[in-house]
Amino acid sequence: MAYLGNTPTTQSFISGTDYFNGTGAQTAFTLSRTVASVNDIQAVVNNVVQVPNDAYTISGTTITFTSAPSSGTNNVYVRYLSTTTQAITPSQNTVSWNTLDANTQQDLGINNKNRIINGNMVIDQRNAGASVTSSSLAPYTLDRWMSYSTANSKYTIQQNAGSVTPPTGFTNYLGCTSSSAYTIGTSEVFSINQFIEGFNTADLGWGTANAKTVTLSFWVRSSLTGTFGGAFANSAGDRSYPFTYTISSANTWEYKTITVAGDTSGTWVGATNGVGIKIFLSIGAASNLSGTAGAWAGATYYSATGATSVVGTNGATWYLTGVQLEVGTQATTFTLAGGSYGAELALCQRYYTQLTTGSDVFMLAGRGEGTDSAFFTLPLNALLRASPTVTTTSVAAFSASAAVLSTGTTTVTNFNAGNPVLALRNDGFTGLSANNRVVNVTPQGSTKIVISAEL
Repeated sequence: MAYLGNTPTTQSFISGTDYFNGTGAQTAFTLSRTVASVNDIQAVVNNVVQVPNDAYTISGTTITFTSAPSSGTNNVYVRYLSTTTQAITPSQNTVSWNTLDANTQQDLGINNKNRIINGNMVIDQRNAGASVTSSSLAPYTLDRWMSYSTANSKYTIQQNAGSVTPPTGFTNYLGCTSSSAYTIGTSEVFSINQFIEGFNTADLGWGTANAKTVTLSFWVRSSLTGTFGGAFANSAGDRSYPFTYTISSANTWEYKTITVAGDTSGTWVGATNGVGIKIFLSIGAASNLSGTAGAWAGATYYSATGATSVVGTNGATWYLTGVQLEVGTQATTFTLAGGSYGAELALCQRYYTQLTTGSDVFMLAGRGEGTDSAFFTLPLNALLRASPTVTTTSVAAFSASAAVLSTGTTTVTNFNAGNPVLALRNDGFTGLSANNRVVNVTPQGSTKIVISAEL
């Protein structure tokens, strides 16, 4: 069993009685166990119960009578009513998460505390573990993690890059590898980011006098050592908080925590589906985009002044996993934002999902309109954050009489954030012969339907 503070000494009460021979002169007798109070025993002399404090006192293992009991054999006896246990009351503010043992931390079972989605880097819907090259298009890599680069092809991003052993308790990580020894120019930045939706940050109260303190924690490993940087920022980018952390040993997983007092100024998105908080983990940033660590600033910063540039060393690596953002000043045991793999996947699919590749793998029911348009519906695994961008390369509309291909753009019609079904339209068909005909739509070849509602 775990305890708050020190582990108390526990004792089971064992009844018992000590017997003594009175001498008519002896007043002090030694007991067989320590007694804390006169109320913990009953003293009897010549079958007369003695009054505590008046007839006797207690000090540890010694009972002292006011008057010496008369001579006799076993005419003095002490019956034990209770035994002493150690009670420990921790001093105020001395019990924190770190003073609890691992079992207690696990048993507390704090769920839904983590504002970071896919912080353990397990879900990779887009790439299934394949490498991604950084670009100015700011591609998403592993789910919810964006690669931001002002110059193309300076590093690669891959789930479990380098195939190193992750920290204990984790099976995956996001890995960046520098592709050259690049000298960063003015206003250039390279970073791994997660943007957190306003619905998930509104309770922090940032931008108000009641702004809450948060703690960011993560595991990181790099072939480089030194001071590294990152930043928190608002949606507009005119409020930011640069921070630093130190990697002491090359090619070794290290655990880092950063505590940030919430911003009481600026404009922060509230309970909406916009960007609530931006988190940047820099692997290289220009000096004009880097600021003083540990303070809020009315400027756009992606990192802290003087931080190490990973892209500045050819072949340098930087790996990340176990990322957690939570309310308070303590970094607690990592948990998934959703609490389970299935729930975490659903959270990711609020922003991005894709349907399996291959011809005729699935059919979507719909109807034709005119000779070139088809309306069809797509069931969703999770409610989307916003009306998405839909990407299809080639789809076919099947009816009773024909199969018609389209390479045209698929668009969303009449989006409703509360509907678990997405209404889609494609106007690239030719040869649909009648209005309102029933059709089934399916991807063709190696294509897939991609639904993106990313921040």
